Amino acid sequence: MKTRRVLLIMLSVGVFSGLVSAQTAAQEPLGRARENIHRLRLLRMTEALELSEQQTAVIYPAASRIEKEKTEILRQLNTGMRDLRERLKADKPDEAAIADMVAGLKELRTGLLAKDKEFEDFLDIQLTPLQKARYLIFSADFYRGLGEQLNRARAMTREKRRS
Repeated sequence: MKTRRVLLIMLSVGVFSGLVSAQTAAQEPLGRARENIHRLRLLRMTEALELSEQQTAVIYPAASRIEKEKTEILRQLNTGMRDLRERLKADKPDEAAIADMVAGLKELRTGLLAKDKEFEDFLDIQLTPLQKARYLIFSADFYRGLGEQLNRARAMTREKRRS
């Protein structure tokens, strides 16, 4: 019963924040998709780990903060990759500038991994041993399932293009 109540509260918060974000400055479709996946992951995680209301109240804000930070890093990473591609198209690319760009991109990737570790370390403090075990299984299953769904969607898109 508590899990359902927590899920309903979090779903309401998610829907409300989704509406608010939709009314703010136009976001990229990928940004919204990433945000929706994050919300779905938190809802399913709450259920799979059987989080208490107190745990949910602590974990959700931390997860959202870290996800926002990761989104910013990803934005910088995508911009850097686009710039790197453009530099490489030049007749005589500046190797020193490219080396600097590569170093910066590697640093961003390391920052992204650090954010993932920060969340894992945070959960390690918040969860019971059983919840930690459930989290490992949940995480692997969630991302595998997400990958499978994305592959199916891509296949459907390819089929539509052929028709």
